Amino acid sequence: MADDASSHPDILNATAQGQLKSIIERIERLEVEKGEIAEQIKEVKAEAKGNGFDVKIINKVVRLRKQDRAKRQEEEAILDLYMAAIGEI
Repeated sequence: MADDASSHPDILNATAQGQLKSIIERIERLEVEKGEIAEQIKEVKAEAKGNGFDVKIINKVVRLRKQDRAKRQEEEAILDLYMAAIGEI
């Protein structure tokens, strides 16, 4: 790929090439870190399961805690309304 850049110097100047390379390398490092973090999360979930917790519910709790409280309450109210409308509660 470096040969492509040097054969087309009009595409990116040296500064832009350096910036692009730096950005790509940072993304690659972050992708490695993301993989490591995903593995750690998997281990914590396995620990939770080993302690008798329901990992599916833990995932739901984590997802709900990420939401804005007002938005979550609004969605829950609409869900309750719909469930009542179809006779499920």
